[in-house]
Amino acid sequence: MVRRFANQVHKQVSRLMLTRYIEHEPKWFQAVLDNPPLPLPPRAPPPRTDYDLPPSKRSAALATAPKHGKPLDPRPLPVAYLEDELRRQFFIDHPFEAYRSKSLVEEGVIEPEHPISGVKWRRLRQRGRNPSSEDAIRYAVNLHEHHGLSVNQAYASAVNQFRALRSERLIMSDIAALEAESVGIEFGPSAIEENFRLEEKALESWKRTHETDMAASTARKRWHMHAEHLGPKTWSGGRDYVRLWQEGIRPTYSPALVTSVITPKGLVASSEAPETAALRAVEAEKRTRVRNPDYLGVVSKR
Repeated sequence: MVRRFANQVHKQVSRLMLTRYIEHEPKWFQAVLDNPPLPLPPRAPPPRTDYDLPPSKRSAALATAPKHGKPLDPRPLPVAYLEDELRRQFFIDHPFEAYRSKSLVEEGVIEPEHPISGVKWRRLRQRGRNPSSEDAIRYAVNLHEHHGLSVNQAYASAVNQFRALRSERLIMSDIAALEAESVGIEFGPSAIEENFRLEEKALESWKRTHETDMAASTARKRWHMHAEHLGPKTWSGGRDYVRLWQEGIRPTYSPALVTSVITPKGLVASSEAPETAALRAVEAEKRTRVRNPDYLGVVSKR
């Protein structure tokens, strides 16, 4: 078979099948007939409707041939739907609606269209008293397409009805909870209380992890310091210090030193603190004077 363009292959195969040159229909033949290749030139965009084009791109000239030999822009045109614009604006005005849980599980069949739609759908309440964000968006599109309202008017009406229904549901829920509590029903922890409980649990786990890490770090050390606490186990608020000061006992903050003290017998080495050793020497000298007035031997030498 000679070389063919992509949009001519299925035509040539069709002619060969008519002449019985190809006895069995290829598996791809019906798929290509349902979705034929792009026409020549190959990079020219195919004609399309204005349904999913932005308002600035909606023109009948897009489906016509180029003028004055200028090639068409090969880039694909943007796809825009009114629902996307309304959905974007809705979630800008109601950001917390995005946090509501929603199931994304797909079922085996497509959900059928609601029986109340088109011209019959005049109020948002007609599809339920607890509408979702998608219900409000579809209602705004329905007002614009079937009731002749502008996009701004349709969106404002849908948002006002959505907020009114949500307020009614909130008031009903609060009153129902108060009635239940009045008859003795006890509810479980709220979402805020549950979050506080989880936060405290996480903080406790961090504390235990820190203690375990400190114990493991201490166990890995080769040498350990065991410091003995020599002072009182509890703080007396300074009362012990004042008591010692009133009794005339001076505290010593330095270790005991070996010093020499002058006594009647000469220099005597003492391991006591210098102040304590000096006081002891003075007391001993007074006692010696009382017992022996001539303790220095001056009178006996005469």
